[in-house]
Amino acid sequence: MEEMLVVVFDNEAKAYEGARSLNQLDNEGSITIHAESVIKKNADGTVSVLRTDGEFPVRTIGGTAIGALIGALGGPVGFGIGAVAGSFAGMMGDLYAAGVNTDFGSDVAAALTPGKCGVVADVSEEWVTPVDTRMEAVGGVVFRSLKSAIEDDLRARDVAELKQEIAQLKAEHAQAQAERKAKIQARIDSLNAKLQTKLEQARQRSEQIKAETEAKVQALQNRAAKAQGDAKKAFNDRVAQIRGQYEERSKKLRNLAAEQLRKAAANIEA
Repeated sequence: MEEMLVVVFDNEAKAYEGARSLNQLDNEGSITIHAESVIKKNADGTVSVLRTDGEFPVRTIGGTAIGALIGALGGPVGFGIGAVAGSFAGMMGDLYAAGVNTDFGSDVAAALTPGKCGVVADVSEEWVTPVDTRMEAVGGVVFRSLKSAIEDDLRARDVAELKQEIAQLKAEHAQAQAERKAKIQARIDSLNAKLQTKLEQARQRSEQIKAETEAKVQALQNRAAKAQGDAKKAFNDRVAQIRGQYEERSKKLRNLAAEQLRKAAANIEA
């Protein structure tokens, strides 16, 4: 199963020790680390990235699940207390892009208090005992969440709501008095522009997800080619899981674009 993993430690030295232990589990084949960073919560509530390991297949934190989660953990004053709406909305978007829910984010934020450090990782693991045992031995508190496509569901909802509002305005426009038609049309044009932006974001996100998935799969296949027996099977099983998750997400994003194309064609015929 692919998961987001955060392990919180009291200090930087312990965090690096925890990172080394996670890497040992990765080398043993007990887990697969796709991306990993060591972070620290600062006194002002922001988060500093102390280390991002470039040897994992997802080589930059920008745009990846751990990058998004780090962005949320460094968001405004915990989880929105006293935050402006725009900042809070951005933090929520980071959580959803990371594939986790607000409960997970709140639990991690409550533990990652100023001065503490953490290891944030995108991992695949079949059972929790290896990680939990190693992390407890070095004083780490483990938080994990199965990755989900919350981001995709919200994007689909946003597109559907925009389409519904546009349809309602078009119906009103058809029956409006001349002096109202221009204002209604301006609103329709504005919503159409927002809709196109949403669809373009979905397209770009789809390409990003594809690239990250291919990197993960290639890395696992390389390791499977060198492995034997149960270890080889474990790597191949992880490849199948990641590909299945990607196909599910990709289908949802493709459906958004296909629906818009059908709508455009219907408008042309009308």
